[in-house]
Amino acid sequence: MDRDRLATLLEDVRDGKVEVPGALDALRHFPYEALGFAALDHHRDLRQGVPEAVLCEGKTPAEVVAIVKRLAKAGAPVLATRADAAVGRAIRRAIPAARYHPRSRVAVVGSRPASGGDGIVILTGGTADLAVAEEAAVTARALGSPVETICDVGVAGVHRVLDQLDRVRAARVLIVVAGMDGALPSLVGGLVSQPVIAVPTSRGYGAHFGGLAPLLTMLNACAAGVAVVNIDNGYGAGVLAHRINRMASAPAVANGRRPDRARWAAPHPQRVR
Repeated sequence: MDRDRLATLLEDVRDGKVEVPGALDALRHFPYEALGFAALDHHRDLRQGVPEAVLCEGKTPAEVVAIVKRLAKAGAPVLATRADAAVGRAIRRAIPAARYHPRSRVAVVGSRPASGGDGIVILTGGTADLAVAEEAAVTARALGSPVETICDVGVAGVHRVLDQLDRVRAARVLIVVAGMDGALPSLVGGLVSQPVIAVPTSRGYGAHFGGLAPLLTMLNACAAGVAVVNIDNGYGAGVLAHRINRMASAPAVANGRRPDRARWAAPHPQRVR
């Protein structure tokens, strides 16, 4: 249950539109719901602004479907990541409105309206990185952030990313996905003022070590302002980019209260004697 749905429920109780027993029933599984094989965190959306996602690896199709159905009933968007084709089919049979993205192996039930603002731009080093990039894009879009993807602009042909600088600089936050040597995020970070989220992928040969080489390159990026998520973690990059985009497009709210901006104001400089 997100903040808006909870506020509406409380207002309906106040106005007499919902009786107390009905409100108690709506809050029965708040903050979590135990299924025996899973404890669903319905409170997460209220705490973090992002609902719980389902990692499908290691779960049976029946378990995934049961979890997705219960999360969807709570009203927030549901993302099921690392869902193979069989799991994707099972979700769509159970919930016909679900959408399955085979390349990124993500199933989505519901989405939030896209917010205004500049949104997120995702760049990939190569076409081979598109599965991870799509996971990030699907995630951020479901959460309500506008997303644009620019493909195949790796450093082997640096003129390609330079040709896209106007589009890149129009974004509020960037996700840069690359395998091989993983140099693209540092290059982009040196050309823009926006935060850059770097995503190493497991695409490469030999001493690439399944994504370890680009991960280390990105962690050692020469350009400042580059943050790095785990290998192939498009979901994590999409969530982080959405949070940054949301913070920039609306006043921050913590625990229902707007922050005291004066508290964070820089102190007056001290005179050195």
